[in-house]
Order: sequence, then C-alpha cells, then structure tokens
Amino acid sequence: MKNLVLVRHAKSNWDMPLKDIDRPLDQRGLQDAHLVSSNIQKHVPKKYIIWSSPAKRASDTAVIFAQNMLYPIENIVYKEELYTFDEKQLEHIVKSCANSFDSVILFGHNAAITNFVNKFGDVFIDNVPTSGFVSLEFDTDYWDKINKGKTKKIIMPKDLK
Repeated sequence: MKNLVLVRHAKSNWDMPLKDIDRPLDQRGLQDAHLVSSNIQKHVPKKYIIWSSPAKRASDTAVIFAQNMLYPIENIVYKEELYTFDEKQLEHIVKSCANSFDSVILFGHNAAITNFVNKFGDVFIDNVPTSGFVSLEFDTDYWDKINKGKTKKIIMPKDLK
C-alpha cells in the first residue's frame, strides 16, 4: 500500500517585484497553512517523508506543516523537479520514489496538484486551493505502478473556518 498526500503551497504575496520562485507567503497564507496543518494529524500516515518544491512559498508551507506535525524540518527533502506546474512531470517524480518509502507528503504547485489528484484519485476536485490537502491511497507496493487510487481525505482551508 502506498500513501501520497499532496498539499498545494499556501497563498503567496504578489506585492513585491520578485522572481516567481522567490515569492513569500502572505498573511492569509501563513494563517491557512497553520490552520490546515493543525487539523490533519489523524489523516496522515504514522511514518512518512516530506518532499517540497524549492520555491519559497512551497518550502515555507512545508516548514509550517512539519513544525505543526512535529516532523524534523531538517529532514524535508527539497526537489528542484517539484517546481513544476505540469502533472506529467509531477507523476514522473512520484513514480520515481523509492519503494522503501510507503508514504510521502508532497508540497507543490497548481495546476500540477489539481490535475494529478483528478487523474489518480476517485473524487473530482475542481481546484485544489492554496493550503489544500488531499490524501490518496494506492493498492500497490510499487510507486512506479500507481494507477487510479482512492481519495481518502480532502481538507480545504475554507472547510475549517
């Protein structure tokens, strides 16, 4: 059994003239990341690894979640390839995960996240919002064999407000 949790980075700040990869979280993003990460403990596997896009907004979101889940932030793995908006590239990265890991929590970007969960989950989601959490379960022992899985849990910030 393989478990994959996808989290779209929290809302970012567009007010400063920065490169896309350098945009920080805005105040609502900080609040939503804390809100969602404080309400997911019973929906995450007991053992997992965390992967994140190196983009500032995604890495900051991953750190907030890790801190609230008591996961050592120095164990977060930053993958350049996760700075993608393409679900095919995201699929390639997920399918390349070592089979010794049964559960991955991944922090990334749209449209890759929404398109991925719609391709591999069994619940259609029009749009995974910023700080959105989607947990998928796959009935296989091999990441490269994942196919249509089961959507186990969806948590959106608006559902917690």
